[in-house]
Amino acid sequence: MTVMVDIRSVHKSFGPLDVLKGIDLQVRAGEVTVVLGPSGSGKSTLLRTINHLEKADRGEITVDGAPIGYRRAGDRLYELPEREVLRRRTKIGFVFQDFRLFPHLTVLDNVVEAPVAALKRSREEAEEDALRLLARVGLADRSRAYPGQLSGGQQQRVAIARALALKPRLLLFDEPTSALDPELVGEVLDVIRDLAARGTTMIVVTHEIAFAREVADTVVFMDDGRIVEQGPPDAVLGAPREERTRAFLAKVL
Repeated sequence: MTVMVDIRSVHKSFGPLDVLKGIDLQVRAGEVTVVLGPSGSGKSTLLRTINHLEKADRGEITVDGAPIGYRRAGDRLYELPEREVLRRRTKIGFVFQDFRLFPHLTVLDNVVEAPVAALKRSREEAEEDALRLLARVGLADRSRAYPGQLSGGQQQRVAIARALALKPRLLLFDEPTSALDPELVGEVLDVIRDLAARGTTMIVVTHEIAFAREVADTVVFMDDGRIVEQGPPDAVLGAPREERTRAFLAKVL
């Protein structure tokens, strides 16, 4: 199966703080990788290096065979101008934990804005696609509402529709349910389950262990900037090899 994301020996520091300490990870096309770990383990920073919101200090990341922030010439990488980085980043949808919708735009306009601005699609085509996506996430009747008129779960489903509007090859989710009231978590996870069933390539950072067990093809456990353990859910969650993984699961299960 084709490798969609290839991460090799990636390091990232913020001042004296080493956040990523040599990450190696491959994500195959059409599969779901769920990343677990305690707060501060580097999970969110890893996601942000994949789409070049954070620049890795060392190592290399390719998505669909190409680095996002660089061009290759022989054995050397050269940094791309921001405009080209933004263009390449459209391959990757990113869903944040705090939604990041534009409060002054309607739900429809939030979903339409990026395809029109970044991909130069016609407004008519973008609206038609946006309405289809809103129906897919169960919000066809809220297209004219504003984010402030929606629940947190509804806002997150709009954010997922917005990410899908760019027709990305890869979707990244950074704790998509952590800002939600418990009764709203299920409706967002249902949308992600549907995406998984459709063969969408996803990397999901979450604390939802039951969801990881159900949906993931690969579970990755991170701690202190390193991947401690990775493998199928039954192995990592059911019979972890590493003591650190066992200690973490004992606290959260």
